[in-house]
Amino acid sequence: MLFRKPSGVQWLVVFLGNPGTQYNMTRHNAGFITADAAEKRCGAKINRSRFKALTGTCEIAGQSVMLMKPQTYMNLSGEAVIEAVRFYKIPADHVIVVSDEMALPIGKLRVRPKGSAGGHNGLKNIIAHLGTEEFPRIRLGVGAPPHEDYDVKDWVLSVFRNQDAEDIQAAADRAVQAIECYIKEGPERAMNKFN
Repeated sequence: MLFRKPSGVQWLVVFLGNPGTQYNMTRHNAGFITADAAEKRCGAKINRSRFKALTGTCEIAGQSVMLMKPQTYMNLSGEAVIEAVRFYKIPADHVIVVSDEMALPIGKLRVRPKGSAGGHNGLKNIIAHLGTEEFPRIRLGVGAPPHEDYDVKDWVLSVFRNQDAEDIQAAADRAVQAIECYIKEGPERAMNKFN
């Protein structure tokens, strides 16, 4: 065949979070918590330093998938994403971004094939670098602050404890299943099954 797609990575799954032990198990690191669940389920190690990120690869439904934890801090996540996208020539609809979502109760998932940043700075930066909102995302509910005077930054950087920690871990496991479903069966099936 004359026009073959170059071999290599076909999907990029980006888990949003902030690097550093001080951010472990914080609400804003729901993406990194999901990355840890993905490592266990897929048997991949996300430990190779490239594209301003830690990366690892696995296979899902016969497709080569790169798993990525940007090391740029949340607000600059797009810098890591665009490097990998350009290198592997990955179309935006094959870039799945996993992030936290305050508008959802703890443990709930929302799968979408595209959408706005919804105030999330990591998503905003990825949209700016990709030049489109047309990429899939899986949002994990981290709950809203307990009252409207509560500082949002303090809330997203607070640590999951007790039942919340168990709920987010279960949500991370389901999010990994949602990623697999999205790649294997497409957005409609993933949304119907996991939203």
